[in-house]
Amino acid sequence: MSRASSSGVVVLTGPSGSGKSRVAERSGLPVVRLDDFYRDGDDPALPMTVFGDTEIVDWDDVGSWDMLAACDALEQLCTTGTVDVPVYDIASSRRTGTRTLTLGDATTVAAEGLFAHAVVAELARRGLLADAICVRHHRMVTFVLRLVRDLREKRKPLPVLLRRGWHLMREEPAVVAEAVEHGCRPMTPRRAERHVAVVVAATRDRRPRDV
Repeated sequence: MSRASSSGVVVLTGPSGSGKSRVAERSGLPVVRLDDFYRDGDDPALPMTVFGDTEIVDWDDVGSWDMLAACDALEQLCTTGTVDVPVYDIASSRRTGTRTLTLGDATTVAAEGLFAHAVVAELARRGLLADAICVRHHRMVTFVLRLVRDLREKRKPLPVLLRRGWHLMREEPAVVAEAVEHGCRPMTPRRAERHVAVVVAATRDRRPRDV
């Protein structure tokens, strides 16, 4: 049986800290963390931004991320059943290794990340798109959840996290609107979990049977 004819990708995008990673993990699907396709922090082409007196990489700019490499990895996983993906350490702003993902008996792959909406059109062109969802909360809830996560993971110094978090909260409506423009449907995390389960069941029902 051909993997290409039976495997598709559910895209999970949304503001940073909105819960898309948790939705992906709770789906039980193989998960490609698209944030692992960020470029290394010493790449001279990375976009920069200033918060207060500090100049930092603008990790919220799509230019900090390798969209085609992410799409190629998803296609390889869906068509061959296995792929090596990078492991990215946000605290040090660089790739630190690789990990191997396998499809197993799954007919659907979850792809989640801040820039996941950017892969929707390309995945559709390659015949790999199963659905596209924008996970969202009220933006104040997202602000708190994001700050707690970033502090727990020691992503950046607290002053940077607070300034960046405030900026992201103000920009959140635009982030959601952009995802919608790319074909993603906005949903709360709970509703997204239920919807992904429906998509997976439908994909499994369409799977060709071995003869």
